[in-house]
Amino acid sequence: MIAIAVAVFSCKSTSATSTKIDSKSQYALKGHWTITSVSYPGSEYIKVNSFQIADSKCFEGSSWKFVANNNSGEMAMDKTGCPSMRSPFTWFINKEGQFVLKILNAGEKAKKVKEGYVLTLNGKSEESFQLIDKIDVGGKLTDVVYQFQKVSK
Repeated sequence: MIAIAVAVFSCKSTSATSTKIDSKSQYALKGHWTITSVSYPGSEYIKVNSFQIADSKCFEGSSWKFVANNNSGEMAMDKTGCPSMRSPFTWFINKEGQFVLKILNAGEKAKKVKEGYVLTLNGKSEESFQLIDKIDVGGKLTDVVYQFQKVSK
């Protein structure tokens, strides 16, 4: 059986509609995390360019540091066969439970970045959580699930 890969770009740029922050949820994400898997339930044969950076599978094994008190963080990706990168970001969780992410270039101020990503926060526990992006695949919304595992506080 031949698998047909469909190129899909996760380029959903959205301004956050709510800037009311859910501090309790944010504090629970404080620390160092790693993405252990990226999946597309029901659509395993697609190719996704995550955050307009790289193929979504390149994010597996990436490390993420979330600082809750100032909504900052840093991510690093260095998987073999993928682009190596390190980038600061800002983030917050709004009262609707949405995770709002702005990836920054080195030295760039968050207020200068007008676009970002709004993902759904799911399955949050002390040791793991998921961020879910919705992408359009042939007119059908498909989930891209980023599974995070806690490394340390």
